[in-house]
Amino acid sequence: HGCDVMTYVVDLAQPQAVRDLATSLDVAYGEHLALLVNNAGIALGGRFDAVKETDFDSCMQINFNAAVQLVRALLAPLEAGAGGWIVNVSSIFGIVAPPGQAAYSASKFALRGFSEGLTHELASRPKIGVTTVFPGGVKTSIARNARVPEGVDEGIRAQQIAAMEAKLTMDPQEAAKIIATAVDRRSARVLVGKDARLAEKIQRLLPTRYWKIIGRSA
Repeated sequence: HGCDVMTYVVDLAQPQAVRDLATSLDVAYGEHLALLVNNAGIALGGRFDAVKETDFDSCMQINFNAAVQLVRALLAPLEAGAGGWIVNVSSIFGIVAPPGQAAYSASKFALRGFSEGLTHELASRPKIGVTTVFPGGVKTSIARNARVPEGVDEGIRAQQIAAMEAKLTMDPQEAAKIIATAVDRRSARVLVGKDARLAEKIQRLLPTRYWKIIGRSA
């Protein structure tokens, strides 16, 4: 696209590394920062009582805390100059919470709550705002790279990965176009994919019983 690209390799599981990244971006771009997309995330499968506390906390740090850290550090430069925008990528599992996804859903529900609260706080400030994204099944490697509790049978894990990957059908470029359009329109919220839109409707209609319906096809 005729523009220069700078790459920073950062372990978002380390809070100090996130702080250092924010400092580097502020120094490099300052008030020319225009867009912050918090998209990095990991999946952590397994029932809550089988997941190690350290793994749960790491999931929360990468999926939620790192995004909050970056917003806190970069909000001022994003709002300076011509203004900027924040995109926080939650998940359809930030709207519905399947069994075996307590950690991941907790992190994505937290990001949703933070994003919505921040959206309301920034509503009167014309040079800054937030788009919260809820993707459904986008074709990434998140399922194959998901962390699982120790001792999980490899055959069962392979079956679970295959079943999940079969539902990851949307091309990432298509998802990116939908998100970019939402940013251009300054939309506060965007559901990415038919599966995300359907799950959101079922949750809205049956807020305490939705999994009885969604789980049948899970």
